[in-house]
Amino acid sequence: MMYIDFLLDVFRSHRVADAMVWQDQTFSYAWLLDAVQRWQERLKEEAIAPGSVVSVEADLSPHTVALLLALIEHRSIVVPLTASVETKKPEFRDIAQVEAIIKVDREDQVRMQNTGVVATHALLRQLKQSQRSGLVLFSSGSTGKSKAAIHDFVPLLAKFTVPRHSLRTLVFLLFDHIGGINTLFYVLSNAGCVVTVQDRSPDAVCATIQKYRVQLLPTSPTFLNLLLLSEAYTRYDLSSLEMVTYGTEVMPESTLTRLHRLFPHILLLQTYGLSELGILRSKSKSSDSLLVRVGGEGFETRVVDGLLEVRAQSAMLGYLNAPSPFTADGWFQTGDAVEVEGEYLRILGRKSELINVGGEKVYPAEVESVLQLMDGVEDVAVSAEQNPITGHLVRAMIKLRTAETIGEFRTRMWAFCQDKLPKFKIPQKVMIVTEVMHGERFKKMRTT
Repeated sequence: MMYIDFLLDVFRSHRVADAMVWQDQTFSYAWLLDAVQRWQERLKEEAIAPGSVVSVEADLSPHTVALLLALIEHRSIVVPLTASVETKKPEFRDIAQVEAIIKVDREDQVRMQNTGVVATHALLRQLKQSQRSGLVLFSSGSTGKSKAAIHDFVPLLAKFTVPRHSLRTLVFLLFDHIGGINTLFYVLSNAGCVVTVQDRSPDAVCATIQKYRVQLLPTSPTFLNLLLLSEAYTRYDLSSLEMVTYGTEVMPESTLTRLHRLFPHILLLQTYGLSELGILRSKSKSSDSLLVRVGGEGFETRVVDGLLEVRAQSAMLGYLNAPSPFTADGWFQTGDAVEVEGEYLRILGRKSELINVGGEKVYPAEVESVLQLMDGVEDVAVSAEQNPITGHLVRAMIKLRTAETIGEFRTRMWAFCQDKLPKFKIPQKVMIVTEVMHGERFKKMRTT
C-alpha cells in the first residue's frame, strides 16, 4: 500500500516550486522527491524492518521531512522527539518501546542505531500486524505524567487528500506536536512552502515573515501576547501575512481584541485539536470573536455537562501508558469546558484548571485577560490555591516591567479590577516572578 502517493503526486506536479526554507536555504519539491527516495533506500540498507518503532530525534529540517515520509511508506511507527524534550528522551523511548533511533542534528547530519528492543505492546503489535504506519505523540505533561498517544497514520493523513489553499507558511509549532504535524502535512499536500525558524523570538519570527513573504502563521496565544509586548511587529514589514491561526490553549480576549485592532487585514482563526484526536476543522465567528465552530467531515462533537466530547475518524488507537479515555460508544472526553451559543462554542478552559471559590467557578484565562490590560504587566499566569474556607482562592503569578513592590502592585490591581471582575475572581494571592511562564511549546505554564 502506498500511503504517501497523493503527496508524491503533488510534489511531481510542482517540481520547481519551493517546498521548504531552512537555515536560509531553499529546497524544491524535486529535491524533496529525490530525498524521499534516497531515504527509502537507506532504510533498507540499514536493515530497519518494516513496522519497526523508530524515534526521529530532530527538529524540522529538509532531511527530517523526507525521512518522515519515507518512514510512513516503510510502514514504520514513528516517534518524533525534538530538543524540547531532551531530558525526557530515555523515558519516552522506553514507553514507546523504540526499536531504532534516527538522530538528525542541526547541520542535517544523520546517525542511526538499533536499540535491541522488541516492541510487545498490544497497540504496537496491532499496527505491525495490520501493516500500517503509526505515529506516537507525547503530551506536554503540564498537569501530570506525559501520556503517549498512538495513531494509525492512514486516517490522520486522509483529510489532506482534499486540496486546500497553497500558502507560504511559517511552521512555528514543534515537529513532535499534533499542531506541528498538522501544519506540515497541510502545507506539503497543497504545494505550499514550509518556512522554518531556529529562533522563535518575536523579532526572529517577524524577520522571517518579512524576508520570505510568509502568508500563514500558526502559533499560540502565548506567543501572540509576547509579540504584542515586544512591539516587534513595528520593526518589520508583515504585509504578506494573510492569516494567523491560534490554538493549544485559551486565547485571552484582551489579546485577541488588540491583535484585531492592530491587524484588521489579517484573518484570525481559532483552531482546536488534541494529540489524541488530530486537528478539527474550525471557523471563527469573526476575527475578533472567541466563538468558534468545530467539527466537519470525520468529526462529531457534543457537549455533556458543559464539557466538550469529540468522536473522530482520526482518533488515536489508545495510550501506550494509560487506560483508554474513550466512552463505550467511542467519544473522547476532552476535559475542555465550553459554552454553547447556537452553532458556535466558546472554550473556557480545562476542567482540571478550574478554580472553585466557595462554589463560584473561575477560569484562569478570564482573569489573565483582564490583568494583561494593566500597564507594566508583561505576563501573568492564574491558578488555584487550596483554601480551608472557600476551597480555592485565586492566585496570580505576575511578571512586571515596572519597579513596583508587591504591595504597590496589589493596590493598583485591586483598583483596576473593581469594575472588570466580580470580587471573587480578583486574585487574593499575588506573586511577582522574573522567569518566563511558558514552555518550549509557547504554552502557558500555570504551576510553580
